[in-house]
Amino acid sequence: MEAVEEREARFAEEAALVRYLAGRWEPEQIRARLALERGGAEPVFDRHGRFHPENSVLVLRLLQLGLRATGLYDKGRRNARRLRLRRRRLRLPGLPRPLHGVRILHLSDLHLDMHPEFPAVLRERLRSLEYELCVITGDFRYQTWGSSEPALAAVARIMEVIRAPVYCVLGNHDPLGMVPELERMGLRVLLNEAAVWTGRDVPLAVAGIDDPHYFRLHDPVQARAGIPAEVPALLLSHSPEPYQEAADAGYQALLCGHTHGGQICLPGGAPLVTNARCPRRYCRGAWTYGDLRGYTTAGVGASVMDVRFNCPPELILHILAPAGT
Repeated sequence: MEAVEEREARFAEEAALVRYLAGRWEPEQIRARLALERGGAEPVFDRHGRFHPENSVLVLRLLQLGLRATGLYDKGRRNARRLRLRRRRLRLPGLPRPLHGVRILHLSDLHLDMHPEFPAVLRERLRSLEYELCVITGDFRYQTWGSSEPALAAVARIMEVIRAPVYCVLGNHDPLGMVPELERMGLRVLLNEAAVWTGRDVPLAVAGIDDPHYFRLHDPVQARAGIPAEVPALLLSHSPEPYQEAADAGYQALLCGHTHGGQICLPGGAPLVTNARCPRRYCRGAWTYGDLRGYTTAGVGASVMDVRFNCPPELILHILAPAGT
């Protein structure tokens, strides 16, 4: 009987998402993503045979024991609460003059259900910031299975202090079923699609793709469809992995996260693990690939363990500027 009820619940969820996303995603895409979601936690060995130590319970326990034995665990947790604001210029070629100085708040990897006190810490840090639009590059939640309600409740609290349009994409921790609730809160979830911001009476395209790391249903070309070539286009991606695809599709910039900058790094900032299928130069901070400007944030929250070492959590304020200045 329980199996029948579970099957009926799956069919109901699928049907509801097909109706909600009609015209945005094909039913086959929705079914493919839901099938992957039902696999539960991400595997230690992925579909390509690569080892992911961050998904291993044994590795997690050994790390926790080691940090507690050395007395570093509490220090790491304090580090994970010290959110810093980083202001930087995002220089784009051919940027129209009215868009000079536009302030974009970039958040990523919130993992709001990692610890019950963290949403209040982030909410307080956001309260006094000034910006014109906000982008969030995925991983609203920590768990990759089970209910999304704790994370969604925390998002609602965060949205009370965000005073700007919010554009976002899903991460490898975020199920597709979160989309209707997120959009009811006022976030615009971009699923291989784009929105146009006209806050300064000149269009700025903000495109977003589905998670390219685990679900791999991303399509930067589809997301850019309909954007005129003369309109500046930013691409939001959970991970930096599709940097080549973004450049080939003609985006001016790629904003992303996922790697946490390593989260636990050696002195000097060298990460132990980045968990991304791309060169490490694209896994933290500013980078370029041809004409594409990229930024991979170390993120706001923590995952696997609620600690950070030599890699502070960050909120990024990108300030648009023309290239060459």
